[in-house]
Amino acid sequence: MNRYIYLLFIFIFCLSCKQHTRAQSKSENSEILAADRVQISYVDNVLRFLASDELEGRDTGSKGLEKAAQYIEEQFKQHDILPYFETYRDTFNAKGVPTYNLVGYLEGKDKALAKEFIIVGAHFDHIGKAKAVDGDTIANGANDNAAGSTAVISLAKQFAKYNNNKRSILFVLFGAEEKGLLGSKHLAQLLKEKNLNLYAMVNFEMIGVPLNDKPYKAYITGYEMSNMATKINEYVDATLIGFLPKAKEFQLFQRSDNYPFYKQFNVPCQTISTFDFTNYNYYHHVDDEASEMDFEFMTGLINQCFSAIATMANTINREVRLH
Repeated sequence: MNRYIYLLFIFIFCLSCKQHTRAQSKSENSEILAADRVQISYVDNVLRFLASDELEGRDTGSKGLEKAAQYIEEQFKQHDILPYFETYRDTFNAKGVPTYNLVGYLEGKDKALAKEFIIVGAHFDHIGKAKAVDGDTIANGANDNAAGSTAVISLAKQFAKYNNNKRSILFVLFGAEEKGLLGSKHLAQLLKEKNLNLYAMVNFEMIGVPLNDKPYKAYITGYEMSNMATKINEYVDATLIGFLPKAKEFQLFQRSDNYPFYKQFNVPCQTISTFDFTNYNYYHHVDDEASEMDFEFMTGLINQCFSAIATMANTINREVRLH
């Protein structure tokens, strides 16, 4: 009889612990959902600067890219995002041209989980000049990829204010993506050599305009390779992320800065995008301007992604996994 009483006690205790964990998780999710949202005015200001004529298309090695870098560094400093290295810059050589990634760091608040990292990234370089249209030769790169860069900067601002992430987060703006993913290849190899404990990488690419006639707000590359899309939708309690067949057809998983991290670390590393091949005509075009962006849409997407990534950063177990 004593054995049955003991087993019953263990069962009740485990059930109680499970219910407590669920209640605690629900409370944390409520806190995340209630966190301050990034404002459309901030998103507008950041993107308009990054896509301005002053930056001359942010080509690798250009003065415009340097101005963009200084602006991003200032945003990180203002919001208490620390440099991961001695400075924010991770320098490397892009086919003979010195350039850099920008790497900001927000330490996790949980003693054990802080050793695990999430990378939130986007490339901030573009192509500089393109075929002239009405005398304009500056390829401003608003959607490609000032939009993704704005998401990373905005998320860094939100996370710094929230300041309750259990896991550590790196906010990375990649250089020389347009030269062949050179910045992400360099950083992925460097962090692998440093034995970084990478949980997941969420990359942003071309999120400035809504998808056409889709039941979801954005898609994720390599959709079938992990449960990241499913978990993101679960975390925000909405159909935020879906599957875009053309992303698989055109092998977009291999064509953005997520891919070098997947190759090095073999963990979920995927790109969120809203470019569906029908909704934007100005890829590598001088008319890829800030005026073409949907700032209300972008702001809503960034805020939902904050909730998803914050939950990802706070779960006790690694719930996002490769299939």
